[in-house]
Amino acid sequence: MHRFIGWKTSREHHLLSDLEYNYHCFCDWAENVIDIREQFPLKRELTLKIAEDLGINHPVDNKTNTPIVMTTDCFLTMRKGSSVVYKARTLKFEKDLNDERVIEKFVIEKCYWEQQGIDWSIVTEKELPTTFIGNLKFLRDAYFVNDAETVALLMEDWNSFTGSILENLQAFDMKYNFEIGTGISLYKHALAKKLLKVNMHEKINLNEDVSNVIVATLSDSKKRWA
Repeated sequence: MHRFIGWKTSREHHLLSDLEYNYHCFCDWAENVIDIREQFPLKRELTLKIAEDLGINHPVDNKTNTPIVMTTDCFLTMRKGSSVVYKARTLKFEKDLNDERVIEKFVIEKCYWEQQGIDWSIVTEKELPTTFIGNLKFLRDAYFVNDAETVALLMEDWNSFTGSILENLQAFDMKYNFEIGTGISLYKHALAKKLLKVNMHEKINLNEDVSNVIVATLSDSKKRWA
């Protein structure tokens, strides 16, 4: 289980698996995602009707035999041009897709969202790039830094840096008499906020040269955070 504050929403999210967490990190990074809602409830009267029409047993509470409220793992609000669209995503490890009962519940879910006119699909671990997700998790806790002045200091000094990223961040801490590691935290924050850019499909490496890091332009920042 994972419990954390979302980048997009600034509210606490509760996720039930590593796969859901990985996908949430991916959606937090995506610029066209506006809002992320987890364990989104489906209207029980509709899922019961769908299950009856399809001849599928509706999920029930094992103790009371009462039909449960079905949920979709992730419900996204997204920008599409000048419009807002919604997408429903179910997260499942590929190995679990061979379970006949799992598939039956997915059929109910699929029909439900088709009736709502909302795009639905299954996402497995195969769709999530491992290195990219690993980098997002590395940056995860650095997103919320409530010290704009020190972030500004790093950005002002960045263009004068030469050599490895780590050496410069250590020198940055010494220059301003910051606690050791402050520069690294600020660097991770700048990447998470897309103030600095690296190839996210390669593992973030603090020992690489600063020339491999791109400073986002003011216009880029406005586009990304407007």
